[in-house]
Amino acid sequence: MTRQTDPHKLARDLLGRDFDDLEADEQRVLRRVAAGTFTGRDAEELAQSHETPGDRLADKVAAVGGSWGFILAFGVVLVVWVALNTGALDLLGLGPFDAYPFVFLNLMLSMLAAVQAPVILMSQNRQAMKDRITARHDYEVNLRTQLEILRLAHRIDRLSKDVRALTTDEDPPGASEK
Repeated sequence: MTRQTDPHKLARDLLGRDFDDLEADEQRVLRRVAAGTFTGRDAEELAQSHETPGDRLADKVAAVGGSWGFILAFGVVLVVWVALNTGALDLLGLGPFDAYPFVFLNLMLSMLAAVQAPVILMSQNRQAMKDRITARHDYEVNLRTQLEILRLAHRIDRLSKDVRALTTDEDPPGASEK
């Protein structure tokens, strides 16, 4: 049995609709099914092929900034900063470089938040793009699987009709003995 190569015929036979009435994703899948090709690259490959050094940096900053390691390390830095500026430096005969109310610390924290937040948002936007690509890829795979199952069901129906036709054309067992 030869493979159907016309996506228009596949659309009518398998989906019961005209090819031109289908959505773009469905048309693309039907063309691939008709051609016998596989789906394209996955989301990770597509995202990596289009990423810039800034994108990679944003992903790394988001990975570090959104980790427990960063939170704990930053907590340690804050405790050390406060400890140094509330009396530890007095023991060494030095005055605090950022006395209470820690104006310089407040400025550093504000600047960190002002830079880190947009970078994390850029990384999240890239992840959302990857998720959309993955969803589209999954949809295409599912649709292709559905179409192949329908195609196999049609083949089985044709084969069972052929078998029924062959068995009804033959004489039943023992009929020639009478």
